[in-house]
Amino acid sequence: MSITESTLDAIPHPLSEDVQVEWRKAAWLRRVLLTILVLAQSVMASTYMMAVLPYHGGNVVELCIIIVFFVLFAWISVGFWMGVFGFVIRCLGGDRFSLLRRHSPQELNERSLTRTAIVMPIFHEPIQRTFGGIRAVYQSLAQTGQIDHFDFFILSDSRDPGIWLAEQAAWHQLCQELGADGHLFYRRRTLNQHYKSGNIADFLRRWGRSYEYMVVLDADSLMGGSTLVKMVQLMQVEPKIGILQANSTLVNARSMFARVQQFANHVYGPLFTTGLASLQLGEAVYWGHNAIIRTRAFMQHCGLKRLSGPGLFNGSILSHDFVEAALMGRSRYEVWLEPELINSHEESPPTLVDDLHRDKRWAKGNLQHLWVMLFEPGLRPAHRMVFLNGIMSYLASPLWLAFLILTTIEAARLVLVPIDYFPEPHSLFPVWPEWNPAWAIGLAGSTVFLLFLPKLLAVVDVIRCRRITHHGGIIHLLLSALGEILVSSLLAPIRMLAHSRYVLEFLFNMTLRWAGQNRTDETRWSTAILHQFPGTLLAGCWGAFAFWLDQMFFYWSLPVAGPLVFAAPTSVFLSRVGPGDHLKRWRIFQVQEERFGSQLLDDLNARSCRLLDTRTEFSSAAVQAILDPMLNQVHQAMGHDHRGGKKQEMILELRKQCFHRGPEALDQKELSYLARDRASLQWLHEQAWRASPDSYWGKALQRHFQHSKWVC
Repeated sequence: MSITESTLDAIPHPLSEDVQVEWRKAAWLRRVLLTILVLAQSVMASTYMMAVLPYHGGNVVELCIIIVFFVLFAWISVGFWMGVFGFVIRCLGGDRFSLLRRHSPQELNERSLTRTAIVMPIFHEPIQRTFGGIRAVYQSLAQTGQIDHFDFFILSDSRDPGIWLAEQAAWHQLCQELGADGHLFYRRRTLNQHYKSGNIADFLRRWGRSYEYMVVLDADSLMGGSTLVKMVQLMQVEPKIGILQANSTLVNARSMFARVQQFANHVYGPLFTTGLASLQLGEAVYWGHNAIIRTRAFMQHCGLKRLSGPGLFNGSILSHDFVEAALMGRSRYEVWLEPELINSHEESPPTLVDDLHRDKRWAKGNLQHLWVMLFEPGLRPAHRMVFLNGIMSYLASPLWLAFLILTTIEAARLVLVPIDYFPEPHSLFPVWPEWNPAWAIGLAGSTVFLLFLPKLLAVVDVIRCRRITHHGGIIHLLLSALGEILVSSLLAPIRMLAHSRYVLEFLFNMTLRWAGQNRTDETRWSTAILHQFPGTLLAGCWGAFAFWLDQMFFYWSLPVAGPLVFAAPTSVFLSRVGPGDHLKRWRIFQVQEERFGSQLLDDLNARSCRLLDTRTEFSSAAVQAILDPMLNQVHQAMGHDHRGGKKQEMILELRKQCFHRGPEALDQKELSYLARDRASLQWLHEQAWRASPDSYWGKALQRHFQHSKWVC
């Protein structure tokens, strides 16, 4: 018998309250310590910067340089200390406030499970990967013997009929393959409102009250059955938790770009995730996937309002997950990130172009959080800091760009403009510009130290925890770490310029279209050049100006200008699968799943009944839906009846066109109308099987028998 929310509120939990007081006190002390360390470090660095500048902040340009430098250094310092905190906590054996440290496996196993929905919102996703992932998670749960407590929901927002017809066919096939009738459901919204959050909200309105918990997965998510069971048990034993976020590791990478990201995630991720969790404790983040949610609390407290501000701050909230965590915290529920929940995975974008395209969506969503952070009442300070952290993750790029512009102006002014030794009128004493090159080198060195020491600590942590074999041995680990540092240094200026552009577009409602989206697994030269040409041109002009201005300033500009000049070949090379496969054979950028295997990945990549790719020819799924007797019945069952009126007349006309000329004669909207009409699907099926051998459907029927779309 499941425990209701009202019952939970009526039960006293003195132990939970004591623990809550403890972790809140610990979180406060840790955050105060972090603030002191960051401010002290940033003030000291800014003082050094003031000494490095010729006039020590005595003019507007230098004052702006110092202010921007302080903000950027503080931002870097936060990441540095987060990594240090994570390293120290891991060396001490873990955080004593961690959920898995507070509850023994025996205590968790004594907790009975309750009804839990596993929901996967999808929108025009690759059919094979999406349903292969569902199959892998389902089979993993079945192996735990607890599958009866879980139901799966595939929530589609796909608009292309070729894709959603293939989704329905794949869902039916998967139900047959797994014997999952009654546990695996598919629902497609015909009205796509409010993106992913609207899709989840629609599910909750329909079925949310039937489930105590909801696990949200992305289309590229993978989670082990034992991990899902453990998450439900933790929610049962901790009734004040509203959201429990599992840490996700990257898997299944093939391209050079994805393999580098995957290696960094496996090696550096544990340190930074542990550090982040130690600072947030019960006021953590929700990343929108690979998390379990207390359904009734979420429905009651986490409804999203439309933003009512100007421009960017008007309309639907795009990055909903951070906001939902903040609303859950405002309602006195806890939100936890548990770094030790293993066997939770996702995938990296295969190319830099795809990664930046995703960043563009995230940039807009994170910038919207500024309005929520400032004007949403009752939010906890920790969650407001989470919003600020997300905003800074993109705002740091234009600040970095501003710093480069200001330093260029300062250098040009000193070289091209005569020095004014008497900036103050009627002054009796000249002001001499001072140079401290040794301090400048020391300041640059300290910045590099902050950026790369956490990565070194992460490598030490790998060695300390005896995870060297996961990454091919000590030599391969060190070579991989050096390779990752090189690639990340090349990509940093490219990301800086791209993120700066995104921020400017969104803040000023501008649309600067440089190129289209890459939709292939590898980046073509034409795509890379179109995407990177503006940055390459800008960097080339800046480098030429720096060389003309001063040789030392030119050398100073190279770490930024060089990667931007060669951004296109970098983008193309990193997108290639061939070099990634070679490095995999050489055990460079190797991760645990590649060394020891993974049952989840084996199930994901297992050979099973598969659909042909319908992205290139959407009519193929329609042909199959009409000809295949079983699938035709499935699509009819998911269709609608249209009776009378102009819409019915239109559908009858489309039905005739489809029969005489085939689905290719219809556009996507017309085919969608037809494929949703139950009577038309039945009529077309009957007429197609009666068609003469020389007709369109007669030939299609012959191909259907000769080349079955299902490959087993």
